Amino acid sequence: MDNPRLIIRPAELRDLEAVGRMGAELLRTHHAFDQLRFIAPLGNAEEGYAWFLGTQLQRDDAVVFVAERAGHVVGYVYAGIEPRSWKELREEAGFIHDVYVDETARRSGIATALLEAAAAWLASRGMPRIVLWTAAPNEPARRLFERLGFRHTMTELTREIGVGTIYDPGLPKTTQT
Repeated sequence: MDNPRLIIRPAELRDLEAVGRMGAELLRTHHAFDQLRFIAPLGNAEEGYAWFLGTQLQRDDAVVFVAERAGHVVGYVYAGIEPRSWKELREEAGFIHDVYVDETARRSGIATALLEAAAAWLASRGMPRIVLWTAAPNEPARRLFERLGFRHTMTELTREIGVGTIYDPGLPKTTQT
């Protein structure tokens, strides 16, 4: 790691408040990108995200790493092993679910260090590849992932169904376009 003050380590229970806060911010950012696609950050999203990531800490098929600088958690990555999926037409693979770096610590190599730690963990478990998704409007994340060797393999398309859309199940078929 190029930043000698940076420590990348497995998350511990004491980190859950910080990663919960960051996960909730990730949730808010995605919801702002597309309120119809991404879940709304209702209630105490920080507490909910901390609870969820806490459930992943002791799993053999998942890892949460934190980036710590000057005694403070400034980022995290959550990754796991996903089994073969006939519905996704892919073999077993590593999957990076989240990567987040606090706004005050961005553009300093922390996201790269977190992603490489997750990649090393997945490789040590025999994963032949890593898959991840990123929100279409998230240009900085896409540039980062491409720079780290991720290639485009799928495009997610979403269409709402209901009133005001091309297909409205309440309309007779003869009036639909």
